[in-house]
Amino acid sequence: MSSDLLQSLNFLHLYYFYVVAREGSVSAACDHLHLTQPTISMQIRKLENVLGHKLFTRNGRGVALTAVGKSVFDYAEEIFSIGRELMSTLRGASGQKVSRLHVGILEVMPKHITFRLLQPVLALPQPVQIVCHEASLDELTHDLARHRYDVILSDTPIHGGAGVRTFNHPLGETGIAICASREMAAKYRARFPDSLDGAPFLLPAGNTEIRRAVDSWFDQRGQAPHIVGVFDDSALIKEFGQAGAGLFPVPSAAVDDVTQLYQVELVGMLEGARVHFFAITPERKIVHPAVVAISQSARHVLNNGHVRHDATAASGAETI
Repeated sequence: MSSDLLQSLNFLHLYYFYVVAREGSVSAACDHLHLTQPTISMQIRKLENVLGHKLFTRNGRGVALTAVGKSVFDYAEEIFSIGRELMSTLRGASGQKVSRLHVGILEVMPKHITFRLLQPVLALPQPVQIVCHEASLDELTHDLARHRYDVILSDTPIHGGAGVRTFNHPLGETGIAICASREMAAKYRARFPDSLDGAPFLLPAGNTEIRRAVDSWFDQRGQAPHIVGVFDDSALIKEFGQAGAGLFPVPSAAVDDVTQLYQVELVGMLEGARVHFFAITPERKIVHPAVVAISQSARHVLNNGHVRHDATAASGAETI
């Protein structure tokens, strides 16, 4: 942005926009800012004129962000977060500047794996604020080219045909476990893995690496599951699985977390089925200290997802 354009950007108008977007309606923003509705509406129209884009659409009694509005809100959130840090530092509340790690996360990434990969950042000696955004791989790739992210975490590499300069840094791989409610696990564990043929399954969407690996495993064995449900949300699969609606796949690195959190049990491991994970950056060499920490600890995280030996031994589970 040129200096003339930057001078035309009124940051007070941007703040009014930010509050409206955060509160979800102009009337709620009025209560927060102690201003009248015509005043706020007029200032937002001025901001839209400067930016050359509509930022809001009507949504019942409230407002919803347009696609451009969502992008502007993300920038505004960072701008005012830095402003709060500045005021806090000047008041002596903190003399240490907090750096940020902007992470794009493929929306179908298993949540437990994502957390384990990002967890080492929390232990860095210098504080790092993690800013996460989930989206499709196409959207993440587009935003990476605009330098919106420091890194993308994905179970799928970005290929050269995307038209964006990116580098796929392998983080490691993990096996695939099959889990289920206690009653269902006991039923299908006995003849595992033959028992999986025709068994009721809850599966991730077809555009996920874990789904492709599970489908390939069944194809190689000449078997097929009875698909009860297909889900974009990995957490929702586990809720259905906990209720006994079907068996479901889990990256082996997350088995301990999943079995404890959802009170489900391991049925068995799919021999030869693997899921790979990548850190995708715009640079050939990883330079961000937080991304370096993720990369250095990732193989340990992914290779040390231990099956709970007490549970499997007590139930007689067979690991193939």
